[in-house]
Amino acid sequence: MQHRFFEVDVFATGPFSGNPLAVVADADDLSTEEMQRIAHWTNFSETTFLCSPTDPRADYRVRIFTPDEEFPFAGHPTLGTARVAAELLEKSGTLIQECGVGLVTVRQEEGRFAFATPPLVREEALSDAERADAAAVLGVDADRIVDSGWVDNGPGWRLIQLDSAEAVRRLNPTPTPGVKVGVVGLTGGDAPAYEVRAITGHFEDPVTGSFNGGAAQFLRAKNAVPARYTAAQGGQVGRAGRVFIDDDGENIWVGGNVHVRVRGTLESCDA
Repeated sequence: MQHRFFEVDVFATGPFSGNPLAVVADADDLSTEEMQRIAHWTNFSETTFLCSPTDPRADYRVRIFTPDEEFPFAGHPTLGTARVAAELLEKSGTLIQECGVGLVTVRQEEGRFAFATPPLVREEALSDAERADAAAVLGVDADRIVDSGWVDNGPGWRLIQLDSAEAVRRLNPTPTPGVKVGVVGLTGGDAPAYEVRAITGHFEDPVTGSFNGGAAQFLRAKNAVPARYTAAQGGQVGRAGRVFIDDDGENIWVGGNVHVRVRGTLESCDA
């Protein structure tokens, strides 16, 4: 019961600056319960399990677990797993990932990985109660909110837009179980154009691909951002992540630099 094991730095701007991801390869022999137990033990925001695809169009299949639950899709796990799959499969160019939401295209360009954001499974206005709960998590008055809405592509994010990047940086959020809130604020510059923070039900996520993808879909639909822009995330938790958004007219691509920091072997049974 040995599995190739990787720790990957996703959306990094330098060593150990992005969101870490644990990737367990050769995982077809692991049960759901074993995967969840491993993810709980690694205690990363997500741990992924690289499996053989069931769809002939896919290059690989991934299962994505937090310490407490499985997600059908998540952004930084998609990019980190694609980086490992590209290495193990010795494949460059485009990869097709199979996951809980179906097939997701991942492209490699100049050392950067980017995924095509899947369609939102929920994109509607927040109710008054949902908006109030999100404001309470962020610790802001409801009248400070410029815009809001659901941007759920798997994890279930509520988007809150504030009037500035500085307002986003000043937040002192209180994670609340069952409420995932992503917040964006315009910087007034180009690189990055937005400051982003993402608060899960238990902690602040360093750099979040799924929320940045949903936010890009939300903001592009309102013509609030250009086709290409950069978002900064992680500064309030000691990281320096950068997320690169590119709307090519067909897909919104969420990209970042991805580096393997650890290679080793996971022993899934006692010797």
